[in-house]
Amino acid sequence: MSSTPANNDDDAPQDPLSEMLANLMGGQGMEGFDAAALAKAAGLPSDPNALSQMFAQVQAMMSGSSGTPVNWDLAHDAARKAAAGDDPSVTPAQSKAVDDALHLAEMWLDPFTDLAATAIVGSAWSRAEWVEETLGTWRRLTEPVANSIAFAISTAMNEQLPEEMKSVMGGAASMMQNMGGALFGLQLGAAVGALSKEVLGSTDIGIPLADLQMALLPANIKAFGEGLEVPEQEILLFLALREAAHARLFVQVPWLRGHLLGAIESYARGIHIDMSRIEDLAANLDPSNPEAMQAVLSEGVFMPARTPEQEVALAKLETALALVEGWVDEVTFAAAANLPAAGAIRETIRRRRATGGPAEHAFGSLVGLELRPRRLREASALWSSLKEQRGVAGRDAIWAHPDLLPTSADLDDAAGFGARRSAADASESDVDAALTKLLEGGFDDLPPTGEDTGPGTTEGESDGGPSTDK
Repeated sequence: MSSTPANNDDDAPQDPLSEMLANLMGGQGMEGFDAAALAKAAGLPSDPNALSQMFAQVQAMMSGSSGTPVNWDLAHDAARKAAAGDDPSVTPAQSKAVDDALHLAEMWLDPFTDLAATAIVGSAWSRAEWVEETLGTWRRLTEPVANSIAFAISTAMNEQLPEEMKSVMGGAASMMQNMGGALFGLQLGAAVGALSKEVLGSTDIGIPLADLQMALLPANIKAFGEGLEVPEQEILLFLALREAAHARLFVQVPWLRGHLLGAIESYARGIHIDMSRIEDLAANLDPSNPEAMQAVLSEGVFMPARTPEQEVALAKLETALALVEGWVDEVTFAAAANLPAAGAIRETIRRRRATGGPAEHAFGSLVGLELRPRRLREASALWSSLKEQRGVAGRDAIWAHPDLLPTSADLDDAAGFGARRSAADASESDVDAALTKLLEGGFDDLPPTGEDTGPGTTEGESDGGPSTDK
C-alpha cells in the first residue's frame, strides 16, 4: 500500500508505516521520524499489509473517545465476543417453560413470605441477551475503579517513554490517555462475557443486575444440571423460586438495591491503585506479542491492595450480600418442599455461591471485589431462627429499614439477635406509647414529680416549712 499525502510535494510515495503513524497521530510530530527504525526496535513486522491490519486495530481501540477514561464500547464488544460461540437462541418451548415455572414459583412462595408477589413478567435469555441487559449495571459498579486504573496506566506509560520518544509521540497524546481505558475495557468485557456462561438468572450473584426484571438462562441451566441426576423440571422450578424470591425482596424492599449498589460503589471509590505494578506493566509491555499482553493482564495486575478502611467496608458489604442470599435460601427451600430433590439442589447452589466460578474469580482479580456471600449458611440459620421466634411476618419486617438489619456479629449469635431485636422492639413500643399519650394530653392528670405546691405554699419555703394544706 502506497499513497502520497496531500501535503507531500514529492512524487515519491511515502513509507507505509510512516503514513499509518501519521494518520494515527493526526499528522503531527512526524518530521524526520524514522518509522522503519521504530518498527525494528519494537519488533513489529515489516510486511505493510500486516502493519496495516495491526494499526487499524490499534487506531480503532485507542483513538475512539466516549467522554470517559474507559472505553465502554470496547468493553461491550469484548463481552459480546466472549459470550458468543455456543450461545443458542432461546426457543419458544424454552421461553414458555421459563414463564410457566416463574408463575408457579410465585404461587408457591405466597405462604412462606410476607412480601407480596410482583407484577414482573419473567423472561428466558440467551447469554448475549444477559450481557445486553446487565452491562449498564456492571459499568455503574466498576466505573470508579476503572477510572482510577485508566489514569494510572496512562500516567505510568507516559513516564516510561524516553525523552526522545515523547516529542515524536506528542501527536498521539490522546492515544496514550485512552490506553488504560482500552485495556480495562477489554478485561472487563472479557470477564462479563465469561460470567454470562455461568450465571443462571438475572440475580444469580445476589444483586439485581437488571432492574425490575426476572429472567433465567435455559442454556446455562441445562449445563448446571448435568451430572446432578435430578429431573430438569425440578431444577428449573427450584431456580425459578430463587429468581422470584430475589425479585420480591428487591421490589418490595425498595431501598435494598440502592443500598447494595451504593456500598459497592463506595468501596470502589476508595480503591488506590498500586502504581509500581502499573509501571512494571508499562515498562515490559510488548505490543508485538498480544498473547503475552493478555496473559499479564489476566493475572490481576490491576487488582488494588485493600486499605484498612476498605476491609471494614468489604465486611459490611459481604454481610449484606449474605443476608440477601440467606433469606432467599431459607424462603426458597421452604417453598420447594414438594420437590423431592430440593435438598440436593439447595446444597449444590450453596457450594457454588460460596466458592464462585472462574468468571467470578476473574472479575474479582480485575476490580479487587468478589461478590460472594461468604457467610450464607449463618445468614440462612439466622432467618430460620427469626421465623421460629417471630413468625413469617416478624421475620420479614426486619427488611423495613437498613438500621434493623443484623450485623456480622449477629450472624455469630442468631438466637441472641432475635432476643435483642425483641427487646429493642419492646423499648420502641414503650417510647411510642409514651409519646402518643403526651401528644393526646394523657399526662395532665398525673401527680407532679416534685414538691406538692398547694395554693398556700410560697416560693422559697424550705422543705421543713409550715404547710398550708387543708
